[in-house]
Amino acid sequence: MCHIYSHTDPISYECRSRSVRISKVVTSIKLENLFWDTLSQLAHDEGVTTNQLIAKLYDEVYACRNEVTNFASFLRVTCMRYLEAKGQSMRDARHVLSKTGQQACAAAPSAGKLALHGENHVE
Repeated sequence: MCHIYSHTDPISYECRSRSVRISKVVTSIKLENLFWDTLSQLAHDEGVTTNQLIAKLYDEVYACRNEVTNFASFLRVTCMRYLEAKGQSMRDARHVLSKTGQQACAAAPSAGKLALHGENHVE
């Protein structure tokens, strides 16, 4: 198991600072490249730029808690929760597809063999 993690490309965990405008103030946020990449994916899914996403997250946290502490850590946790939710969506989709495949198996036994064969390759 350690091999999977120990051979991670060092670029992924190099830190990079970016300037972001939050509430009319320009500030610098320092995160590892992997988190910047994940924030970029999340922003793309939301139809906004990464900077717009960060400003929106800041505003939402401030509106909820009347303060924002340790914002960089909050962004890291946000990335992890996004990836977790995305992974759950994939698992849910596979579950629906497997049920659809099982129904197809009952209707057409020969087609079911192909569907099951395909599922084994996806997992």
